[in-house]
Amino acid sequence: MTIVSDQLDIPDRRIRSAISVFDMLKIGVGPSSSHTLGPWRAALRFLDEVEAAGALTDVESVNVDLYGSLAKTGRGHGTGVAIMMGLRGEDPETCEVDLITRLGADVALAGELRLRRHHGVPFERERDIQFRTDQSLDFHPNGMAITAVRANDEPLVRRYFSIGGGFIVGEDTGVEAPEPVTLPFPIEMAQDLLRWTQDLDCSIADVVRGNERHWRTDDEIDTGLLRIRDTMVECMFRGCCTEGVLPGGLEVSRRAAGLHQTLMGAASEFDSADDWFHAVCSARPNFDHTVRWVSCFALAVNEENAAFGRVVTAPTNGAAGVIPAVLAHYLATGTATDESAIRFLLVAAEIGAIFKKRATISAAMGGCQAEIGVSAAMAAAALVEVRGGTPAQALMAAEIAMEHHLGLTCDPIGGLVQVPCIERNAMGAMKAITAAHLALEGLPDLARVTLDDVIDTMWQTAQDMNVKYKETSEGGLAVRIPVRIIEC
Repeated sequence: MTIVSDQLDIPDRRIRSAISVFDMLKIGVGPSSSHTLGPWRAALRFLDEVEAAGALTDVESVNVDLYGSLAKTGRGHGTGVAIMMGLRGEDPETCEVDLITRLGADVALAGELRLRRHHGVPFERERDIQFRTDQSLDFHPNGMAITAVRANDEPLVRRYFSIGGGFIVGEDTGVEAPEPVTLPFPIEMAQDLLRWTQDLDCSIADVVRGNERHWRTDDEIDTGLLRIRDTMVECMFRGCCTEGVLPGGLEVSRRAAGLHQTLMGAASEFDSADDWFHAVCSARPNFDHTVRWVSCFALAVNEENAAFGRVVTAPTNGAAGVIPAVLAHYLATGTATDESAIRFLLVAAEIGAIFKKRATISAAMGGCQAEIGVSAAMAAAALVEVRGGTPAQALMAAEIAMEHHLGLTCDPIGGLVQVPCIERNAMGAMKAITAAHLALEGLPDLARVTLDDVIDTMWQTAQDMNVKYKETSEGGLAVRIPVRIIEC
């Protein structure tokens, strides 16, 4: 593989900066945060930079080059259509989801792509989006370059990197760097978080809220997190209502609806997601039903994710089903209040932020331990918090959950976020619940491994892992199961 050195002034791979709860939990669309949502946002940023240069109406053509993991698995992840949606100026949080699967055919028929929906340029997908599978940029495996050819001027070229969870970094030429953020309770390590809870004699959720107030009022925090919760519930409901075969060519049948039918009847019989979830919470499932319900929730979310549905990136799309499944489990078997859901999400987000700062949440950097492993750790800590555990027990739960995901590889068949990804969310959710229960009965002072220990170990494992197990579809199951990819 050719390594293309670009010498960009980009921060270290491990992000050491203030991260908001709403950076870690973002509403978007599937199937991948790093290969779909990130490139989509990069295309939106590219439009902003072209417009800032006063050049949008001068653009005569646009072409895109994808490198590394983006090139190798981009077709299965819908990277091409995501970039087209971004160049069209569509917002992944609010766009018409059905447009995603129509856009490719619409552009092919028209022979043009309308930048920001009004400035048309000639566009042929196979010509103007190139998958450079034999090249990689040297900062991150998920690299891309977008070029705008302008009338009577030099081409405008920008490089971006999708570093996991929908986060992107790039050259940002001519864009002033943001001012450093100093939060009231700075947290870089799990030990910092624990110290703040001890010094302030408060919960993890209280510390996180104190930091989040730097950006938002309490009302804004609560409203935003309840919207996140409601989006998760809507996604589970849609997944439980929808049958059929997932797109992409692997011919994976959706199973959540059938499992729901067995547990409770057809979800489509309910008038709304709220009515459906109220019925679920009223069912008070027994132990066997609990295991099946958690699996059903996780499958439902990630089947929606695989079908370009709207999900919450938590912390990634490939792992989007773990936190909703564990949250739904708690709300259905505990106290289903707005306040408890908010506390759950505050804690989950902070644990994810620590992993992002000290390691990675990108499977292209660290394998699936960086996605399912991190989401399980987030969910486990959050569940301990709302079950009345101590901050030390919550961090212990996160450590247990990640410890038993160390070394987990990412080898998606055909580059599709389907096998083994969908089932893996169900497994991650169950591990999170198990970790939480072990921690609630445990004594953190006697634990031999801390959360900081396991995060550092995960980062070292990520660096030691062979690249073919890092979302390249070049190892494991991906090379044993043939599939003809049908790009959206």
